[in-house]
Amino acid sequence: MVAFGTHAACAASELAGFLSKVQPTDFFASADRFGAPQGDPPLAPVYHGDELQGFVYLNSDFANSIGYSGKPIHMLVGIDPKGVITGIRLMDHKEPIVLIGIPEARIVAALNSLIGKDMKPVASGAEQPPTVDIVSGATVTVLVMSDSIVRSASKLIRSGRIGGGGAGAASAALPPVTKTVDLARSEVRDWASLVGDGSVRRLHLTVGDVNDAFSKSGNAAAAIQYPEPGNPDDTFVDLYVALVTAPTIGRSLLGDDGYQRLKDTLKPGQQAIVVAGNGTYSFKGSAYVRGGIFDRIEILQEGNSTRFRDRNHTRLGGLAAAGAPDFKEIGLFVTPPEFTLDPTQPWQLQLLVQRSLGGRDKAFLTFDLSYVLPEQYMRREQRAVTVPENAPTPATASAAAAQTAAAEADEPLWVRMWRSNTVSIAITALMLAALTGIFFFQNLLVRRPVLYTWVRRAYLVFVLVWLGWYANAQLSVVNVVTFSNALITGFHWEFFLAAPLIFVLWAATAGGLLFWGRGPFCGWLCPFGALQELTNTIAKWLKVPQLTVPWGLHERLWPVKYIIFLGLFGLSLYSVDMAERFAEVEPFKTAIILKFARSWPFVAYAVALLVIGLFVERFFCRYLCPLGAALAIPGRMRTFEWLRRWQECGSPCQRCAKECPVQSIHPEGHINVNECIYCMHCQELYYDDHRCPHMIQVRLKREKFTAMSSPSMRAGGGGPKTVITHAGKPVATGAGTTPSTSS
Repeated sequence: MVAFGTHAACAASELAGFLSKVQPTDFFASADRFGAPQGDPPLAPVYHGDELQGFVYLNSDFANSIGYSGKPIHMLVGIDPKGVITGIRLMDHKEPIVLIGIPEARIVAALNSLIGKDMKPVASGAEQPPTVDIVSGATVTVLVMSDSIVRSASKLIRSGRIGGGGAGAASAALPPVTKTVDLARSEVRDWASLVGDGSVRRLHLTVGDVNDAFSKSGNAAAAIQYPEPGNPDDTFVDLYVALVTAPTIGRSLLGDDGYQRLKDTLKPGQQAIVVAGNGTYSFKGSAYVRGGIFDRIEILQEGNSTRFRDRNHTRLGGLAAAGAPDFKEIGLFVTPPEFTLDPTQPWQLQLLVQRSLGGRDKAFLTFDLSYVLPEQYMRREQRAVTVPENAPTPATASAAAAQTAAAEADEPLWVRMWRSNTVSIAITALMLAALTGIFFFQNLLVRRPVLYTWVRRAYLVFVLVWLGWYANAQLSVVNVVTFSNALITGFHWEFFLAAPLIFVLWAATAGGLLFWGRGPFCGWLCPFGALQELTNTIAKWLKVPQLTVPWGLHERLWPVKYIIFLGLFGLSLYSVDMAERFAEVEPFKTAIILKFARSWPFVAYAVALLVIGLFVERFFCRYLCPLGAALAIPGRMRTFEWLRRWQECGSPCQRCAKECPVQSIHPEGHINVNECIYCMHCQELYYDDHRCPHMIQVRLKREKFTAMSSPSMRAGGGGPKTVITHAGKPVATGAGTTPSTSS
């Protein structure tokens, strides 16, 4: 099983040092000793007496293992001579979410699923890399750990040092045979014959098959609490797949006209596949409607994979082959240009079956439908090979070719993360576009106070629920510390790109700093800030008394958050590990990432801040938030100043200063942009001719002019006067019947 070490950090390749901290039985039950590390990168043989049990190696010697902290994650991995992973031990890391927050047992359980996996098929490209269960709140960390283990094991096997990497040399010595699709063979066949010889392949699953598969997966909730409804013999999905690039199959299923149109649109190297299905489960799903991607089917070949997008898809109403049944769904899919599907080699269509577990939790299973183009559709050609002098042996060439192909098939983790989060990235981009629109057209919005209020509340609710609690995209001062440390110790884009939503938000926040300062993030995009404001809004609705901090004390509490930030930044120069631990002054991890599922001291601290915020709006943002301080410093370079002020603001009028939710307006009237969260409340007052004294005066003058212009006023003279006062002193007078107003 996976065990966690608490040892000091160790540089890569110091395998021997880590081995002194573990036992051979941690990796092989009957082992009694380690041998001396050998080779480069080093492998340590593990013995029972004189009998070789397997090897132990350090993952970071073979594959990238840089985690979210920007530091390598060091793990010892046991692997037997056949290429099966036998044990994993996490020796050293700097991941803040694991150091403080996520229970270690959850990370252990996720990584333990790799033990017992045979990595030879993965290394050869015959199988997809195994996946581990995602741990909510530690997605990047867990994916980096599992990806590093899989990649390192695959690289080790491909090197030929274990797992029989040199097998197949004899076949490599034979002259190569080229296989291509025989485009000259073209006939029209009926449905029964196409299915009979494998031209069309079928995957049939009943409700009972799916329920049994979930039971065997070990997910009790998915199997027992949420079974698939219906009779066990009912059809869950009846799926058919065919490669219609082959002329006979294409003409038979699409008809002559349909096949000709397909040929005219296909680019060189592209293949076309027909997928047809019946049953209660849709192979198309609905994600392609929302995000343009068919997330339930995937094409796999030799370790490469692709999913189809709506631009690769054509809906078909039926199949032309005689005797073909009616299908509820038929899709014609064309492989994207960046994915090369060899039609002469086996490939698989993988069907993803998902089951809702209540709320937003889901369980997933995959079912493979293998496809091999029948030999009758292919043409074989054998060509002679000229071997130059000093050429490598066939075995060496074969191994080198396998390594090259595997290296080309390897895809960085961050690329997979961006591809798998396409929908979330699109939603985040729409959120940011909407916020940009709010800022650019703020004057139109704040002139309509009711609309402005509900737009802001709705936006904050979405930020809290979706961006924060669902997507876990909460920025933190830890990101600032990690980024700064990376600039000093060695910058790598990979581990910043491994969290797509965090990267997008940071890019947007950086842009917002140049345009408007810290306000866009602190006032609109921070999930914990949204939680504070929404709970305070509820408190006001419940008539909870609001406390106003005296200006003198308030002004002296401002520097506290800057002191906290500078302390964390200075501490990070000494130890990033310690800085990340002290960064728990932020309750973000507790309240947003872990949703209060944490030990009671952390929960009590977060709840205490929220309770104080019921009486003093955004108490944490005002006085304690180190991230707000970190953003305020570069935010002074902002380009725009779109918060408008009247000449009377601050002298004599104090209304905006008194109503500012975070007291960022000085008594003399100017706005402290370091503290402003750009909530636009002052701009709402700016245009309100019933609350802003300046606008009231403008309105009264307008009404007086209108009244004086009326026939009755020209005939009978003026009416009673209205006096606008502030602090007991008259500010303006006007004719009319409007009652006296005080600001």
